[in-house]
Amino acid sequence: MDRTGSDAAAKIIDTVLALLESDGYDAVQLREVARRARVSLTTVYKLYPTRDALILSAIEHWMATNTYTEMPAPPDDETLRDGLMRMLRYIFEPWERHPRMLEAYFLVRTGPAAQRLDAQGFDAVLPSASSLFANLDPEYIADLGLILTNMVHALIGRFATGAIEVTEILPALDRIIYRLTTNNEPLAAAAHAQKSPPGAAQTLVLRPSFISPYDPGPGTTGDA
Repeated sequence: MDRTGSDAAAKIIDTVLALLESDGYDAVQLREVARRARVSLTTVYKLYPTRDALILSAIEHWMATNTYTEMPAPPDDETLRDGLMRMLRYIFEPWERHPRMLEAYFLVRTGPAAQRLDAQGFDAVLPSASSLFANLDPEYIADLGLILTNMVHALIGRFATGAIEVTEILPALDRIIYRLTTNNEPLAAAAHAQKSPPGAAQTLVLRPSFISPYDPGPGTTGDA
């Protein structure tokens, strides 16, 4: 890309990011982007053939400059729980300051762009994750990845639909990671020690802090 093309691309991307921050995902329309960036619509289409391609490029640029910067070095005595939360804070704290960018990220990732965005994130955290997981059992690592990946995407989805605030995501993930890295056997054993008599009605009362992909709402009760 020549200097003129690079300058036009930079103005277009900056315009898209400004629109995402001020008015949200739906406000990004190619004609409006061209008008605000003071470039021709033909130039926009030449650089970004579709709206999806344009927003994807803008999100990748934002992530590279705001999120996927150099990760702080871990302390020598870092635990697995602390290390996982350090990586998650590295990713989510910029989104807490710019929640509309998380909404845009979610909407872009629901389409064909998912693989590109996932690859960008994987490359950013791989060095730190490799060091953290170096001595762990491979099956345990696989289980951690399966659970955390699905819970992260579920919580982002709940934020995008307005079910939770962006600031609720990290505390929820901290609780999840605590349960994944601590000894839960004493708590699980209580399920056998406190069996109700056959036929006895059981009621589950959900605390206000209950967070799940299937959360019916605070204060809900139901049959267990």
